[in-house]
Amino acid sequence: MTDPTVSTGKSKRLSEVVREVKIAAAERQDVVVDMKEADRARLELLAEELVPIFDEVPDENEQFDFVISSGLQPRLWIDAVAHVQMGPDRRTYRFVRDTRQGRIVMAETGDMMRAADSVTHYIAERIVERQRFLETEQVRPETYVAPLQETKPAEKTLPAKAVTRGSRKGQETTRRRAPGRPSGFPAAGIWWFLFGAVVGAAALFITFRETLGPALGP
Repeated sequence: MTDPTVSTGKSKRLSEVVREVKIAAAERQDVVVDMKEADRARLELLAEELVPIFDEVPDENEQFDFVISSGLQPRLWIDAVAHVQMGPDRRTYRFVRDTRQGRIVMAETGDMMRAADSVTHYIAERIVERQRFLETEQVRPETYVAPLQETKPAEKTLPAKAVTRGSRKGQETTRRRAPGRPSGFPAAGIWWFLFGAVVGAAALFITFRETLGPALGP
């Protein structure tokens, strides 16, 4: 009789033993229980294997789902277009993706570890595609436009020539409209006539005085 406390070889981890028990239970369920539950059990085993991969995805990357949907055929959704489902034999993992051209099969295997590797490779490709997309969408520094600063409206000033012309025009208008002393030839002739009359009278007075002075006496 073998003593259970004595190790006969390399011991397995408890998680591996639990996985094997679940696989065995799933295989028995293929006959005795609903096939839907068997498919779900196998997808749960695959999801457990992918938990470390799911945990490494950055939190800001929200393109992945990582959920098992309920329905007539359970599916392990990786993102909105890719999922893993069980094949008709209930033992084959089928990794498919929906595209514009239709659904394509990216991996189909009965080995759970190979299916997990295919899903991991797909997740890595999607992360790289997202990084490249973000890099190409970034705006270059030279295309940035500095925000406008609020400034007081500047007073409008006219050019020097415009100011000079305007001033001259205003002066000419003022001259034409402002009342003042009369100008022109008639007014100047009157002043010159009066000035000449005064000068002529003074000259006659001096002439007559010199001529008539001796006769009239002192």
